[in-house]
Amino acid sequence: MALELVGKLVKVLPEVTGQGKNGAWNKQEFVIETLDSQYPKKVCLTAWGEKANDLKQFADGDTLKATFSAESREYNDRWYTELRAFRIELAEGGGESGYSAPSRPAQAQPARPAGQSQPAAMPFNTTFDDESNDLPF
Repeated sequence: MALELVGKLVKVLPEVTGQGKNGAWNKQEFVIETLDSQYPKKVCLTAWGEKANDLKQFADGDTLKATFSAESREYNDRWYTELRAFRIELAEGGGESGYSAPSRPAQAQPARPAGQSQPAAMPFNTTFDDESNDLPF
């Protein structure tokens, strides 16, 4: 599952390195603030390995587009979620929304011949039949 986040780079946290059974590793966390003008959100993402090195080319205040995957894991009956960025690039034009959800195709409107007005609105039905009410409550 790939998600995208567009926002302003707020802070790059210190790089963390370590040694595991598969060799040395490094990661770097960074914070992006979404561009939603009414309710901007700050989101912390993690860049691993070479992606952590790629992060050094950006400065605070740059508008970035981060493509990431979300993964949660359990440890001692607590759940931890990591947003792992696998592509970080400068955003083109800096869109209005900070989150880009998968797009849905627009519903096609039937074409009307020129000069024809819109059809009259259907009356609102206020009667409820027991057979047609399929709500579970």
